[in-house]
Amino acid sequence: MGISSPRASNSGLYADPREDWLAQHTEDVIDPSRPIVDPHHHLWEHYGLRYMIEELAADLASGHNVIATVYVDAGSGYRADGPEAFRPIGEVEFATGVAAISASGSYGKSSICAGIVGHVNLLLGDGAKPVLEAAISAGSGRFRGIRHSSAWDPEPIVAGMYATRPKELLLHPTFRKGFACLAPLGLSFDAWLFHPQIGELTDLARTFPDTRIVLDHCGGPVGLGRFAGKRDETMARWKASIQEIAKCPNVVVKLGGLAMWVLGYDFHMRPRPPSSEQVAAAWRPYIEICIEAFGPSRAMFESNFPPDKGQCSYQVIFNAFKRLAAQYTEAEKTALFSKTAIDFYKLNLD
Repeated sequence: MGISSPRASNSGLYADPREDWLAQHTEDVIDPSRPIVDPHHHLWEHYGLRYMIEELAADLASGHNVIATVYVDAGSGYRADGPEAFRPIGEVEFATGVAAISASGSYGKSSICAGIVGHVNLLLGDGAKPVLEAAISAGSGRFRGIRHSSAWDPEPIVAGMYATRPKELLLHPTFRKGFACLAPLGLSFDAWLFHPQIGELTDLARTFPDTRIVLDHCGGPVGLGRFAGKRDETMARWKASIQEIAKCPNVVVKLGGLAMWVLGYDFHMRPRPPSSEQVAAAWRPYIEICIEAFGPSRAMFESNFPPDKGQCSYQVIFNAFKRLAAQYTEAEKTALFSKTAIDFYKLNLD
């Protein structure tokens, strides 16, 4: 059988994973005993693609010592009927069910979905509170917060499936009424946006200093559309935004999401998948700038699987992270690979 050709996902922001292509490159796992908490993955079965507990468990078994994971909203398992506002609660119920299956030990030693980040429409304003309370109840002690993606860009090639999302969502007064419901319930907020929007999140973080926020995917640096061929110029603007938002003590950052092609790298188009050395070399400036700005105690490596699986395997992505973390102390490595995630998501791990 020949090697499959890359195919864009329905999001337009990343390539679909190809197991036959990824299988062309394997490597020894670096520092295999190091405990890892993967704080950002999805599970789904839509658009003709499947990435459920079986596929995740196979990736987790690739050699790294992943002790736990955090599920992040992906529009999976929504209720098919009932009040519109409460339909996303189905995703929390779905992830909670996966966690129970994982706890049986049938899919390896990792505590899959030890933490759950769902979705609640914060444009409900004050009406978001009862939905958030329902999510907490559905989570059986694992629900930790929500993600309400605000990614938006005027160029369709950048925006992908987010092209119809409201502009400046994080600044919307009604959204902020809904956002105000999070902290009193002890919930966090995952922020997914593109780098020109980081300033909007900075303003939100300063307005709500008691709400814990995590900036997903290194702040979404873009290398497509009007940003193509302007990596140095784009990085300078992105770096300034990262340094500014890092001044907000209630914000942490997830280090990953860089294997989506929105960054502008073409690993998925090459005949063979990249090695961890190649991946680490490409991502080093982004990772090091984030760690320098936030510090290891406010930064955590993430897989962002399966979107990032379009460009590299689970084995390679965490080997790349370990190469990038080699310069840090043992305590700093522990923070980057597990402690920051455990602390931020308040994970209860044995």
